[in-house]
Amino acid sequence: MEDNRTSGIYYGIDIGDKSTLFSYYKKGQEEPVTISTVMGSEVYQIPTFLAKKRGVGQWFFGNDAIRQTQLSLAVGVDELLSKARNREYVLIDTEEYSADDLLLIYFKRLMLMPGRGSDTPVAKLVITVDILDEVAINLFTMIATKMGLDTDQLLLVDHRESFYYYALSQDPELYLHDVLLYDYSTSNLKQCLLKRNTSTRPQVVNLLYENLGSVNFDKDKAFDDIARHSLSGEIISSVYLIGDGFDGDWMKQSLKRLCQGRRVFVGKNLYSKGACYAGMVKDGIKEWPFVYIGDNNLKLNLSLKVIDRNEMNFVTLISAGNSWYDAEGECEVILDGTPEFEWWVQSPDSRRARVEKMVLDGLPERENRTTRLRITAKPRSDKEIAVTVQDLGFGELVPATGKIWESTIGV
Repeated sequence: MEDNRTSGIYYGIDIGDKSTLFSYYKKGQEEPVTISTVMGSEVYQIPTFLAKKRGVGQWFFGNDAIRQTQLSLAVGVDELLSKARNREYVLIDTEEYSADDLLLIYFKRLMLMPGRGSDTPVAKLVITVDILDEVAINLFTMIATKMGLDTDQLLLVDHRESFYYYALSQDPELYLHDVLLYDYSTSNLKQCLLKRNTSTRPQVVNLLYENLGSVNFDKDKAFDDIARHSLSGEIISSVYLIGDGFDGDWMKQSLKRLCQGRRVFVGKNLYSKGACYAGMVKDGIKEWPFVYIGDNNLKLNLSLKVIDRNEMNFVTLISAGNSWYDAEGECEVILDGTPEFEWWVQSPDSRRARVEKMVLDGLPERENRTTRLRITAKPRSDKEIAVTVQDLGFGELVPATGKIWESTIGV
């Protein structure tokens, strides 16, 4: 996997019920590239649509699937993501299929698209969705496993986190102050304001999200009123407008207001590109002096104070900002002194740590430094970590008892 991080490809897939966008990054590129469905154009949206040819085991996806269905040559399935999330079954050509298997076929066809980079190893497949919950996590983990990917080759983020990675991967002038996103991908207009705390190290980033509802009548005036309210009292360096709702030439006064003293960008592939950046940051190939604490990110750092080569150090087992569902920390230590140790629990936006003591009741009395312990930390949620300590003994000299101590640490 280490070689894959430097020479492999990072895929970013932004999938929704109506359409999917597919970007990739490989070594040597200045930025992620989004695959267009029409050669030489910027038509990036691939319909999340699958179809099976009548009487034959041949599958089509995207625009091709829609065409085959319209010609009555195939049976089509739409809203693949919702159907898979709901664990539905779909009747196609007298045969019943589970929707998650159909979504797997869609992903396999997607990964065979021409122009997606090359056949070099996958460093990470990063999938981004509007809402990332346990159902989505289990669904995409299953799909990645069936595609032959290891767990460390998969990363899941929601749209807000993708925006965070995208915005802070641009020219620093574009995030000198706050950054504003308007998402008009559905009937409702959504807003997300990115703010950095430049006094912390790393810089803690907050995203202020708001669903603004529908904009039906006189869209230009309505959006201009929204923009005026959003910009009031804020210093904003750049604005991003994404989604089909911004199509057409209806933005007149609203766009004029947004462009006063700031850069404005319009597009649709921000999330898929942001997903690529997320994979690069998580693998450590991109410098990243920021931490974002979102709904799916850990809200605490968990460290253990140890002596290493006669120096006092901290071993961080769990880091705030990582996704809680796939984070895990483990280390082995030799006990020096009494059968207890201290956990250091710290919020990322605070310089002070809380200390919690853990006592290993029932550990046999032994000579000093003859007890080896395996310590494992696994989050149960974004605010709670389960800690397990196992007695490993000390080789043949001191047999292990197999005793296990468990504790839960939270904020």
